[in-house]
Amino acid sequence: MEKILVIGALGQLGSELTASLAEKHGLDNVIATDIKPFSAKTFSCKYFQLDALNKEAILKSVQENAISQIYHLAAILSAKGEQNPSKAWDINMTSLLNVLEVGKEMNSKIYWPSSIAVFGPGTPKENTPQNTVMDPNTVYGISKLAGERWCEYYFQKYGVDVRSLRYPGLIGWRALPGGGTTDYAVEIYHHALQSGEYTCFLEKNTRLPMMYMDDAVRATIELMDAPARNIRIRSSYNVAAMSFSPAEIAKSIAHKIPGFRITYSPDFRQKIAESWPASIDDMKAREDWNWQHEFDLEKMTAQMLANLEQTINK
Repeated sequence: MEKILVIGALGQLGSELTASLAEKHGLDNVIATDIKPFSAKTFSCKYFQLDALNKEAILKSVQENAISQIYHLAAILSAKGEQNPSKAWDINMTSLLNVLEVGKEMNSKIYWPSSIAVFGPGTPKENTPQNTVMDPNTVYGISKLAGERWCEYYFQKYGVDVRSLRYPGLIGWRALPGGGTTDYAVEIYHHALQSGEYTCFLEKNTRLPMMYMDDAVRATIELMDAPARNIRIRSSYNVAAMSFSPAEIAKSIAHKIPGFRITYSPDFRQKIAESWPASIDDMKAREDWNWQHEFDLEKMTAQMLANLEQTINK
């Protein structure tokens, strides 16, 4: 029976992934942690405060709870990272190295998320391949690229079973986003239901790769469940589902909410978005561990609006 530690469980991905892991492995076998000592968000599984910068605290948690898998999700994302680059680098890199060291010492399987932020202005924009030019120009992207190299290093040098996905923008209804460049694609649904209008911080035709949270959680768990012999990439796998622009997501919402209006007021995040791919080639993930996405834009919009409407009306 797997014993799982989730670091950064209160984030947009962490909150949903933790719930799915608890459902799959049992409440007694999943421990949720975050830097926050208390939150209104309730987990059915055990929860306690944990600072990912404290290696000894991580090690103690793994030892005392006989942890076999660590999901390390704590990070400062792209937009927030640009506001304090040195802090973002410290948190993103030091915490990863702490977890990799604990994984080496305790023989724990590790999951760590990378991002399309590892790509940059010199990367091919369409069908970005698994192996290509990677010249990120944000501290978040730089830290993710460095993290990918550390993950592969710890696998090759020490045999640590570390696995990773390069997430596109993630869209879910259960939690608000945490300061990323693709946050508009979550915010827009909330505003559509609450006010019928939204001002977007990206230009209307800025296409980016996106993924519905249900697909992202399932991809993560399927990757971790796959036999080690099938995992041929130990840096991070490209994964993809759909690509769209603000104008296209607004059109899909207008089909469900006639009269919905969107305006555009690009800010500093526009330049970040312009450095990222418009679409991703994830054939390696599909070949190695049979990855298949389920949600396209229209199916996602229907799910987002239906679930958010119930939440807002409670």
